[in-house]
Amino acid sequence: MGNYPNPFNPSITIVYTLAEEGPVRLSVYNALGQLVRVLVEDVQALGSYELEWDSTDALGDQVGAGIYFYRLEAGARAATNKMLLIR
Repeated sequence: MGNYPNPFNPSITIVYTLAEEGPVRLSVYNALGQLVRVLVEDVQALGSYELEWDSTDALGDQVGAGIYFYRLEAGARAATNKMLLIR
């Protein structure tokens, strides 16, 4: 699991690999732990994935500069990583 470029403006690419098929949820949170947007909520096959977050929230509005986290939940596993948005 990784992300590039970091810091980013205005978009960042998130990459991850699944070891098995199953339910996946990829969410973005702000530094206060508040949910900003759910990027993926689906059943996905095993393999590698890459997606772009355009620094917008669930309503499509641009978020402010700062630290954000994305959390990948796949089956019984979960991982979190940090991103820095600069404006």
